[in-house]
Amino acid sequence: QVQLVESGGGLVQAGGSLKLSCAASGRTFSTYAMGWFRQAPGKAREFVAAISRWGSSTYYADSVKGRFTISRDNAKNMVYLQMNSLKPEDTAVYYCAAGRDSTVTSKMLAIATIGSWGQGTQVTVSS
Repeated sequence: QVQLVESGGGLVQAGGSLKLSCAASGRTFSTYAMGWFRQAPGKAREFVAAISRWGSSTYYADSVKGRFTISRDNAKNMVYLQMNSLKPEDTAVYYCAAGRDSTVTSKMLAIATIGSWGQGTQVTVSS
């Protein structure tokens, strides 16, 4: 499995932008579909975005489609989440996640198929 460390969270006004980064350890990074999830206070953790092993396919939750972009750089073992037009309802702890194994595709990425989680980074959007 991979170890994941997120960075880039912070406080931003509504309508602003943030870019989250996730650094992964391990030589087999390109083996895993990767994704971002988030958890707001008092709510369940939810899917935000996923990207396939080589970045050819991406998937988004309806709530962020058109505003967020997931990308990866396998040479650097990095995954990114560019967040634009942020809304107060985007406030949450954001978690980077890797699929359980190489059989988990980006389309299958869900809490039940995650093998590794990062520690999370707080994103707060003020109105």
